[in-house]
Parts: sequence; structure tokens; C-alpha cells
Amino acid sequence: MARYTGPTTKIARKFGEAIYGPDKSFEKRKYPPGQHGGGRRRKQKSDYSMQLTEKQKAKYTYGVLERQFRNLFTKAAGKSGVTGEILLQYLEARLDNSVYRLGIAPTRRAARQLVSHKHILVNGILTNIPSYQLRPGDVVSVRNKSRNLEVVQNSIAGRSSESKKWTWIEWNPERMEGTFLEYPEREKIPENINEQLIVELYSK
Repeated sequence: MARYTGPTTKIARKFGEAIYGPDKSFEKRKYPPGQHGGGRRRKQKSDYSMQLTEKQKAKYTYGVLERQFRNLFTKAAGKSGVTGEILLQYLEARLDNSVYRLGIAPTRRAARQLVSHKHILVNGILTNIPSYQLRPGDVVSVRNKSRNLEVVQNSIAGRSSESKKWTWIEWNPERMEGTFLEYPEREKIPENINEQLIVELYSK
């Protein structure tokens, strides 16, 4: 599956959740997209269908391609611990996701673009790979000549109280940098994803 670049509200309606964040259009039309919307009676989903839906939801939420997602799952499965939780921790540790969580960008899409366009440093080194895996102690900062970008300034100025809840990252407004402190515990990750269904899907 190529990375989705179309209307986000359509995808949110497909899953019945605002997976891309607050969306006024989604709130107006929460029913599924298509000619019949929610009017047509739908058959009960099979176990496989629910598992596949959950995987697709996770991929769309974090903006990850199928191969990347499977590689992360394989990596998570090789670690000791709960595979589903470790998978979500790896997704949260992606550089683009951390830029979004820190409030440097308003959305994950915008964060991915900032990283790809060489506006972000990791431990003082220019890093333009959105999927780069952060480790505890890594410092993420905005490149000096990029600090006056409108999207960065507006995002930081409008940092919501939500962005301050993420206890696994710490933001320093004076230095315009954040530190990835630790991998988050499952209950601290806000995404409504049933990771066990994903584990079951890949374990078949």
C-alpha cells in the first residue's frame, strides 16, 4: 500500500474515529463514506476482518507503509515482553511521530514533511528519515535556520495541553528542543488501537 495522501476525513469516517485528530467535517458526518453511508445494514464482521481493520487503522494513524509496519512487528516479536505493546512503543518512537507529539508540527503529516525537508536534528545531527527510531535520551531539535518557519512558529505557539501530557517526552521552549525520555507504557498511549488483534493477524 502506498502512503495515503488523500482526504483524511474520508479515512476517519471509514474507521468511525477521528484518527487524524480533531476534525469538524468528521463530526458532521460520522457515518461511513459512500453512497449509502450508514443507511445500509452491514453484516457482522469476521475475526479476520476486524484484525485487518485494526492493522489498517494503525498504519493510517502513524502513516506507515506495509513493509515498514511488518518489519516493526517482526522486531517487536523478537523482543521479550508483550509484542503488541512493544509494537506501539516503536511506532511512538518514530522521529516524525515524536516531532508531532512535541508540538513542533500540528499533524503527523506536517511532522513527516518537516523531517523530510531537513528541518529537524537528532542529537545535533541533521536527520531526514521520518521512520528513524529514537532511543531514550535522544534530543530532537529544530534546525537554527528553520526556527522561524511559519508552520513551526504557529504549532509551538498553539501547543495544546494535550502535547504536555506525554510524559515520555520533554520539551524545552527556550532551546526549542525535546528529549525522548523513555518508551511509553501502553496506558499512556492515547491511540484507540487494539494491538492484540494485530498480533493475532500476523501470527496466523
